[in-house]
Amino acid sequence: MSGVGLPEWGTTMPGAQLAAVWQQVRAPVVAPLLRLSVALCLVMTVMLFAEKVYMAVVVLAVRLLRRRPERMYRWEPMRDDDLESGGEYPMVLVQIPMYNEREVYQLSIGAACGLAWPSDRVIVQVLDDSTDPVIKELVQVECQRWASKGVNIKYEVRDNRRGYKAGALREGMKHAYVRGCDLVAIFDADFQPDPDFLRRAVPFLVHNPEIALVQARWKFGTTSLPPLLCWRLVISRLVESTQFLMSDDDMYSELVI
Repeated sequence: MSGVGLPEWGTTMPGAQLAAVWQQVRAPVVAPLLRLSVALCLVMTVMLFAEKVYMAVVVLAVRLLRRRPERMYRWEPMRDDDLESGGEYPMVLVQIPMYNEREVYQLSIGAACGLAWPSDRVIVQVLDDSTDPVIKELVQVECQRWASKGVNIKYEVRDNRRGYKAGALREGMKHAYVRGCDLVAIFDADFQPDPDFLRRAVPFLVHNPEIALVQARWKFGTTSLPPLLCWRLVISRLVESTQFLMSDDDMYSELVI
């Protein structure tokens, strides 16, 4: 019985070929990349450590030298009985940029409309860039509801999203009614200020002409929603000497994060 000839297999198996290739690229390519990665990690670690040390030194110096804002500037909060009339209260524009904020639009608008400030000295401006028509209608209806209660609230939309929220803030400053405002307060859509927030923040600007901007800390609230920022407010003086702060999208991008 004659045998059937079988094809001859090469003596080099695929695994051996891969091993050979690995040996060739490991030393000249892989090893230098690993060394570079380790070096970058070490540099970043040193930078983070230096930042922590610097912040600790600054905080310690501030406490030792007692250079807290409350000691450096006049800040006496306004009293409840002062709110009965507008008096010399500055006109405040409250800006709230929004984009499809279904979960929090009622909370943020309600908090802004509930600020303890003379009703004739505050304008709440809701800047809605929502692309969902249902959400847009909900936000508009909410603004109309507060307007029916006597709140001076403006619902503003635009035909593009150029600049995103920063662009919306800048566009909001172009309306004629803004010219009568002395200060502008900026809230992001999920921030909920305490009712007395303006009474505590505005005095820093009223009593200290050299201050152009006040930024508050962040506080977290417990709600039925996932953890969200409870409030953060950036309030700035609207005068000629500092008006450049409100004329550039990049600056708005820094204010609204």
